[in-house]
Amino acid sequence: MGGEEGGPAATAVSEPAPVTVTAHQGDAGHRPADINTKGAPVLDDIASPISPRMNTPNPFSRKNTSLDLDDYFTGPRDIQKHSKWPIFMQMHGSILPKMILPLLFIAGWTSLFTAIHMKVTKIGISSILLTVLGFVVGLGLSFRSSTAYERYAEGRRYWAQLILTSQNLGRVYWVHASEREGDLGKKDLLAKLTALNLVVTFAAALKHKLRFEPYTCYDDISHLVAHLDTFALAATRDEPELAHRHQTKPGFFKSVGEYLGVSFAESNPRKALKKATRPLGNLPLEVLSYLAGFTDELIQNGQLSIPMQQTLAYNNIAALNDVLTGTDRVLNTPLPIAYSIAIAQITWVYILLLPFQLLTQLEWITIPAVVAAAYIILGILFIGREIENPFGQDVNDLPLESYCAQVAADMDVIASHRKRKNVEWVESIDNRVLWPLSNSGWHVWMHRGEDKIREAVLHKVENNFETKKVEQQIADGDIKLSKKPTLNTKGSVETKIGEV
Repeated sequence: MGGEEGGPAATAVSEPAPVTVTAHQGDAGHRPADINTKGAPVLDDIASPISPRMNTPNPFSRKNTSLDLDDYFTGPRDIQKHSKWPIFMQMHGSILPKMILPLLFIAGWTSLFTAIHMKVTKIGISSILLTVLGFVVGLGLSFRSSTAYERYAEGRRYWAQLILTSQNLGRVYWVHASEREGDLGKKDLLAKLTALNLVVTFAAALKHKLRFEPYTCYDDISHLVAHLDTFALAATRDEPELAHRHQTKPGFFKSVGEYLGVSFAESNPRKALKKATRPLGNLPLEVLSYLAGFTDELIQNGQLSIPMQQTLAYNNIAALNDVLTGTDRVLNTPLPIAYSIAIAQITWVYILLLPFQLLTQLEWITIPAVVAAAYIILGILFIGREIENPFGQDVNDLPLESYCAQVAADMDVIASHRKRKNVEWVESIDNRVLWPLSNSGWHVWMHRGEDKIREAVLHKVENNFETKKVEQQIADGDIKLSKKPTLNTKGSVETKIGEV
């Protein structure tokens, strides 16, 4: 970022021209730049030596992470995508794939004992167990689902707090921190941009920490921490093979096993931490230390002189630390294993005994009936298990890549303009201070008396009240429009109204 306005560097285009601009895109070679509707090349594709993202893909895009777009069966789900299929027919995000093997087992189990009951000997029992065990299973599943979703919602609240705190901290650094004169001002500008990058670094580092990815070899963070002295960076440089080993994609059979929920195919998510031979540190916490040191120097240099602004900066750094410890608590405090085991055992016992209680009444219909009941019961059980850890890479987990991308975009928006002076926007001719009562701009009202302005403010309240009243009457059918609304020369709406 740079340029005269303190924002991203831009290339001036005097006239739109049908010119094809090429931009190198990593290993993909050269391709023509995108052209917008005015014929000018899109900013991201302008091959400029001062462009900060030249030859650098967006690291927070899903296509530039370990999650492949063409892999329909992995997550987290891209919330920006829209499916036109009815919700009950959608497979992406459904728990059904992980229930295929259990349902096949239940179908075989039920078929076996149904055939014995119909062909060999009667083995049906009283259905009173349906009521007794069903009540217990319902309580267990309700407890399992509620605790799992509570963890899911709490994880989302912490990431919402992270986004809010990042915006506040970015605004403190960019707007409230002043820039000194001369060459020091240019250094201050670059230092503030570096601090905004550190805010983005914290979000990305937290994402990887919550997924037990302790190294810095990932595309979305490697360039953000290359200039920092951290344990994770040192371990990545000293153990490159170990750092990259867990990034390799699993084989076909292992991938299928994980997709179908086979426990023997699932890898230990903490494997990278256990195999480390060097200290890995706590990267998000180390980033916070850099932010705290940067804030101290701002205050020492007199760039953040107002005490309230200093307090705001330190409070937001503390809030990021609270997010760090809170998400760690959600991650490392699952439902006690005794509850998980007991609920799973009770549920399976109920399903396995279900065929014997239905054979007398349903006979051969017992097979599809038990499979349908198992689908309902196991579905609730498996959903609770999947969302219990909301920070993983299951389809229904939180889209942490999207949250990190939002933080990065917010920092770019904050830094896109230098601190604006009030005269630049308050005294604008387009500032219609009393719209919609008046289309007159700031300069018109500046030449009127203070009494006239205050009187107009009073009329604005009365006018808004009357307008809402008429709109409500139109909505209720008490008033009808004799013709469609039209725009007058001033841009306001003119309508002829006639009462019913």
